[in-house]
Amino acid sequence: MPLYNHLKEYRARLGVNQQEMGALVGTSRQTISQIERGDYSPSVTLALKIAKICGAKVEDIFEYEEDN
Repeated sequence: MPLYNHLKEYRARLGVNQQEMGALVGTSRQTISQIERGDYSPSVTLALKIAKICGAKVEDIFEYEEDN
């Protein structure tokens, strides 16, 4: 399931590190790192929290592409 994201770019715009982003959305630095690497797909709730903190729509941060 290819879920691509722009979380690292949005996090950089906010000027926060992975630890701080994790604290803002109620998760760990490791989870933020895994999301950014594409190793973990966040729950809908977590994706919505991330988008809200970033001041963006979920679709602006996360992209889903079908496998062919």
